[in-house]
Amino acid sequence: MKPASRAGLTLLAAAAAVAACGDNSGDGAPGAPRTVNLAQAGGYAILAKTGIATVPTSAITGNLGISPAAATFITGFSLTADATNVFSTSPQLTGKAFAADYTAPTPTNLTAAVGDMQLAFTDAAGRVPGMTELGAGNIGGMTLAPGVYKWGTGVLIATDVTLDGSATDVWIFQIAQDLVMASGVKVVLAGGALPENVFWQVAGLVDLDTTAHGEGVILTQTSVTLRTGASINGRLLAQTAVNIDGSTVVSPPR
Repeated sequence: MKPASRAGLTLLAAAAAVAACGDNSGDGAPGAPRTVNLAQAGGYAILAKTGIATVPTSAITGNLGISPAAATFITGFSLTADATNVFSTSPQLTGKAFAADYTAPTPTNLTAAVGDMQLAFTDAAGRVPGMTELGAGNIGGMTLAPGVYKWGTGVLIATDVTLDGSATDVWIFQIAQDLVMASGVKVVLAGGALPENVFWQVAGLVDLDTTAHGEGVILTQTSVTLRTGASINGRLLAQTAVNIDGSTVVSPPR
């Protein structure tokens, strides 16, 4: 099937799927999924439990945090502790770095943020899907309307995928295994769609290959890897580790 035709059919099917998601209604259009509340986890561009590593030079706009692991598990950033020892700074970070062994109130704040990250994962996983097993897990070349999508497998984005909707529309992708983006591939937002309204709930690992570009909040039960030159407008919220390599991470507004 030609990509344009496939994209058109996908958009129509997804629009119908949104209408089937009445249990997800929030304050938006009837049947539209409501956003996922990140609470304190929304204060971080990168949040992880076991490790955050970079191969310089990366550029992160926003805060990063790690808990329950200590600051020694934030590697490659050349951190400089503030005089208060509440946070650190880095030449690769426009924001602050926080770790579980820093001075109060940082440990308590991080415990709350990690808890909220896990609650957000559970929330996203529990939404009623309007579309299941789309593309047998390969969504490259598609144009997707807002809604809740679910796969019992992994998802591969082998060619560019477009999310088409307004600034208030929400996308939730429930993925039972891994999410993989091929080298150079992009997630494209169209029609006013915003990265803070896109949620990738992934039970497996997330891997963005070299120079790939993502959009949205990644909520993963395992790890996130951004390979050389990969980038994302969104947040990397991992229940294990985050590894980036000369990558760019820009957190959206809360």
